[in-house]
Amino acid sequence: MSDEATARDHVNSLERGLGVMEILAEHSGGLTLTETAEKAGLTRAGARRFLLTLVATGYATQTGRQFALSPRLLSVARTWLQGKSLWAFAEPFMRDTAAALQESCSATVLSGDDVVYVARVAGPRIINLELQVGSHLPAYCTAMGRVLLSGQKPAEVKALLARAVLAPRTDKTVTDPTRVAEMVAAARREGYAIVDEELEIGLRSIAVPLRDRSGALVAAINVSTQSARHSVAEMKRDFLPLLKQTAARIEDFFVQ
Repeated sequence: MSDEATARDHVNSLERGLGVMEILAEHSGGLTLTETAEKAGLTRAGARRFLLTLVATGYATQTGRQFALSPRLLSVARTWLQGKSLWAFAEPFMRDTAAALQESCSATVLSGDDVVYVARVAGPRIINLELQVGSHLPAYCTAMGRVLLSGQKPAEVKALLARAVLAPRTDKTVTDPTRVAEMVAAARREGYAIVDEELEIGLRSIAVPLRDRSGALVAAINVSTQSARHSVAEMKRDFLPLLKQTAARIEDFFVQ
């Protein structure tokens, strides 16, 4: 569509009305007509028309001189959210992280003794391990797996490690159940896990948890890199803060 056609189809009044809604959303205690007009850059008459229209359509309430958004907007948002997968919302944040770090970013959930990939944004560089949504990997030797296990009680972790086949994937894979349990406990205590070439030689990964509104650990996200590109210390320094920030942004959707 040309710029001219776009301009012709642009509804300025709708844009200003949405701006008024955004301003009210930032002030849950409500605003007066004068305050709304000042913040929106409107005349009092213009602001009054928008506010009274929002009240008439049920998107705002008026109590005395105060105008505030009503719960109807939340109902509309919930209806829209119900038709979307959480991971459809998470992927843009993961994409930002992958682009910023120039590495892959993935999300998994725990399924039995494995982690299952529920979202993945590939990095610009090739990593030997081919992964996609639906792929399974063992939990005991992956960063996301140890983070996911850290959300379970120690007795549950011990039982899982007792029944799982802890096979060496590389010569660096930790296969002793006691040591793996200690690493899971460290992930629980520190809020992240790093796996250094235990899954594949040349592959390092750092992961953090994702929690729901109750605080329960329900998923994990990670960033993977090649060992030749980043040391473990660099991953802690450069990757971990951004990964935690990404997790916090995704968690916002768990509490809708």
